[in-house]
Amino acid sequence: MPIIDSQVHAYEANTPKRPWHKVPNWPDHVTGDEMVAAMDKVGVDGAIFISAHSLYQYDASYAVEVQRAHPNRLAIVKPVNPDDPAVADVIAEWKKTPGTVGIRIMLRKEMGRDSNDPGIDRIARAAVRHDFPVNLSCAGNLDAVPAVIDRHPDARFIIDHLGLMQPRTPPAPPQPWAELPKLLDLAKRPNAVVKVSGACTLSKEPYPYADIWDPLARVFDAWGIDRCLWGTDWTRAFAVINYAQGVEPFRVTQRLTDSERAMLMGGACAKAYGWSPKKS
Repeated sequence: MPIIDSQVHAYEANTPKRPWHKVPNWPDHVTGDEMVAAMDKVGVDGAIFISAHSLYQYDASYAVEVQRAHPNRLAIVKPVNPDDPAVADVIAEWKKTPGTVGIRIMLRKEMGRDSNDPGIDRIARAAVRHDFPVNLSCAGNLDAVPAVIDRHPDARFIIDHLGLMQPRTPPAPPQPWAELPKLLDLAKRPNAVVKVSGACTLSKEPYPYADIWDPLARVFDAWGIDRCLWGTDWTRAFAVINYAQGVEPFRVTQRLTDSERAMLMGGACAKAYGWSPKKS
């Protein structure tokens, strides 16, 4: 089974040619070539490349360029704008773009978006029409998610980053798993899966982050390992862990059987996105 990272970001340096919307505490650049090189170094076969909303907003042109250069290693997901009345047309055009496997809604708490926003419904209906899973970036706003999913039982949803607030700088928050019961409750919805991405950033212990496994075991039990997608959230996690530290704890832990590891670190992602890498 190939190893597939369910979420990475790649981007150019901040220049007038392609300026960043915000300047996060990320490396000055992690180009597509640099991201693939990092994957090669630790034996990751492929990744879902999420165009970074914080940097490029709804412009996924760089992701398209990178995927064209690495078609066998990266698939791409684009954030789409609920405030755009033509968002369904945007999704239809995105479907025609080689390498596309999904779309994303920014539903995090700081976005201030109501779960009943009609733009969300337009996106979900278009996603069904074009057979795209909808990634929900909903950290700090898990209470809004059940209504969205329940209104669209024919849509497929992917909950980003366990739905939990994850630190951009150390240390981990005092109660990093406080909202875990809300995520476990979401598991009742069969049209949703969850990214176990960025989990190592929630640890209060040093590498290899032994304290993540008890709460993750509850996630695996509730959702089923075949609905859990491992990922690093590189480069958002840069200031907390390096890329290898987001990979190795899952590869070496004794808390997973070989078959569970294969499903978590690749099989579930391939199933959710309908895509697998082809590494030469």
